[in-house]
Amino acid sequence: MLPPNTVRATHVKAVVLDWAGTTVDFGSLAPVYTLQKVFAQAGIALESEQTRRDMGLPKKEHIRAILASPEIAMVWLARHGRTASDGDVEALYQQFIPLQLSCLAQHSALIPGVRDAVEKCRERGLKIGSTTGYTRAMLDVLLEQSAKAKYVPDCSLAPEDVGAGRPHPFMLYEAAVRLQVYPLSAIVKIGDTPADVLEALNAGCWAVGVAGTGNGIGMVHEEFEKLLANEKETRLAHSRAELKNAGAHYVIDTLAEVPALLNIIGAQLLAG
Repeated sequence: MLPPNTVRATHVKAVVLDWAGTTVDFGSLAPVYTLQKVFAQAGIALESEQTRRDMGLPKKEHIRAILASPEIAMVWLARHGRTASDGDVEALYQQFIPLQLSCLAQHSALIPGVRDAVEKCRERGLKIGSTTGYTRAMLDVLLEQSAKAKYVPDCSLAPEDVGAGRPHPFMLYEAAVRLQVYPLSAIVKIGDTPADVLEALNAGCWAVGVAGTGNGIGMVHEEFEKLLANEKETRLAHSRAELKNAGAHYVIDTLAEVPALLNIIGAQLLAG
């Protein structure tokens, strides 16, 4: 029972969407290609799985997490004769920034179905926010490109806007302020990585994982569509399980499923 005169969420008021792998860049390829290039320059060949394991974190923390993984730590020690330091993290990050900025526009196409799903959310009177693991400069590139495709969130936040990124909840807190939406349980956060899920859970929002368009798929849309049915299902099943195991309240394959899911969440909120 809530204290008197406090607001209880009885319906969804806002949806906050991730970027790469959720709304743009099917397969979340841009950060993978750039991280692999940066680590290759340091003599480390990153496999796709190693690169994707901590996707969704702020990019400096993503680099730090890669270096901290036991298999990469061993390779770094063998290659450089010492363990990786904070200075190495910073050096790799400084190499990452211009490389990512140089190719980001090429990986900014809206994922099929995103614009339609957003329009249906707006028809319900919902506000649209966004958060990312990219820097503000990188996010600005995506905002410029997505505006050309007529996708313009009401607010868009990067980690540096609030002092810390995922899995911390601060971008979602700030999104609530800018969207003028409360309580946090009236917000549905949707993303394609465990980091997105944790961001939502830590903020007290609904956590929805999208399994079929991003990090868990790991290839461009055209390549994915050419896979045999059993190959598609294998990738989808792995991606769904990863998001569910991270604690997602719900897992969907694409944003096309959002309107129906909002009906389910709305019914649960109304029922208390």
